[in-house]
Amino acid sequence: MTRRCCVTVVLVVAAVAGSIAAATARHTAAGVTAEATGPCCFTNPRYTGVCQVTPAEDESCGSILAYLNNPSSSGKGYCGGTSIRGGWQEVSCE
Repeated sequence: MTRRCCVTVVLVVAAVAGSIAAATARHTAAGVTAEATGPCCFTNPRYTGVCQVTPAEDESCGSILAYLNNPSSSGKGYCGGTSIRGGWQEVSCE
């Protein structure tokens, strides 16, 4: 290999390593943010009390609310496994 070729290889490897490090940092930061949101709380006029759900790693309060308001959704045990669909609103958990 020539000196110029070696320099090019080193630069490419450094660029790839930097991209991987940046992607890992973004992923870690996103994970911390998702965990920091804490529980999600929802109410529905046909549901007694407040439903509190702790989102899984791949969930958000918005995705849980969309599930609860989707008349075709089934299979998750949110809010004690309620079958009430539609009319859910997100509220403060305080």
